[in-house]
Amino acid sequence: MRVEEKRTQEIKEYATDQLEGYKDTEVYGCDLHYELFNTDYYIIGTYKAKQWLGEDTFDAIERIRDYEQSNFGEVNTDFSDPEKVVNMYVYILGEEILQESKTLQDKWNEYLTNEDIDKIIGELKG
Repeated sequence: MRVEEKRTQEIKEYATDQLEGYKDTEVYGCDLHYELFNTDYYIIGTYKAKQWLGEDTFDAIERIRDYEQSNFGEVNTDFSDPEKVVNMYVYILGEEILQESKTLQDKWNEYLTNEDIDKIIGELKG
């Protein structure tokens, strides 16, 4: 299994765990990615971030650079900060993962119900 595939699986598991906490809350489908991947850090601490990135640091930096250039027209992530690199990389992978959910796409402009969240979890585990 390639490293990015392992990372993607890890982030899927993280997302499904976090989704459980959104039951009985009011969250719009369009806000879910932000809530899961931008309201808290995935990894805190420089040492942990360096360990998590390992030999794939430059691959992560390249993905971030391409993503930010395509979406914002400029690169804003501070690549000298491993914690910021990890968390932006996870943000990008999280977006890609959630795009796989048909339920989320169908409920984009609606509040998610507990049933919707269960369906999204099932799709991510798929």
